[in-house]
Amino acid sequence: MKFLKGKVVIVTGASRGIGRAIALKVASLGADVAFNYSQSQDAAESLKKEIEALGVRCEIKKVDIKNFADVKAWVEEVKEKFGRIDILINNAGIIIDKALMMMSENDWKQVVDTNLNGVFNASRSCIVTFMKQKSGQIVNISSISGMIGLPRQTNYSATKGGINAFTKALAKEVAGFGVRVNAVAPGFIETEILSGFSDEQKEQITKMIPLNRIGAVDDVANCVKFLLSDQAAYITGQIIQVDGGLAIR
Repeated sequence: MKFLKGKVVIVTGASRGIGRAIALKVASLGADVAFNYSQSQDAAESLKKEIEALGVRCEIKKVDIKNFADVKAWVEEVKEKFGRIDILINNAGIIIDKALMMMSENDWKQVVDTNLNGVFNASRSCIVTFMKQKSGQIVNISSISGMIGLPRQTNYSATKGGINAFTKALAKEVAGFGVRVNAVAPGFIETEILSGFSDEQKEQITKMIPLNRIGAVDDVANCVKFLLSDQAAYITGQIIQVDGGLAIR
């Protein structure tokens, strides 16, 4: 059932990995999609073609998620082209893993500016529209790193923990306007980040996961699909862990 038909969804950082899977998922549900990318135009153009092959519209643009003015202008452009915005998926993020004693100020700043400030930039650019139309949804892609903390990820964990708190605070702020805000916190997911891991490292990771497997990008996309559906109409301010049980240990 294409329950998102006629809706417009913005997905930040969608050219690869989890964002790509989410963009394809919402398009398969009938939504028109706009997404930004930071580096690979070829990957973005390829995804655009896949989305359009599903019979929906797609707009792409190279936008620096760290720059508020650029993000605001992009969101306004999307609204003008499509005539509306219904859903924001804050997915854009980076990882620069290092022990704190080796972490530079720039390592910290780049991760905070992208992961946390990027969520503010996109959410602030959409929220007035959502409040005025008395409807809208925001789904933030967080991480279990923000729930339990992981070594060598003080910068990443701090941003994801911040996103979790942001999600809860904003959900309370806009619930009265018919706007829902939730987050999905993935564990280890088979993306480009894990492609550099050895088979032995992946085996060690798998042993840590109660469900005994590394997650797929569709595991995350399917959770987002649920949150966007009417079945989740009474859910807001939640951080749903999609981690195979890793964070409960």
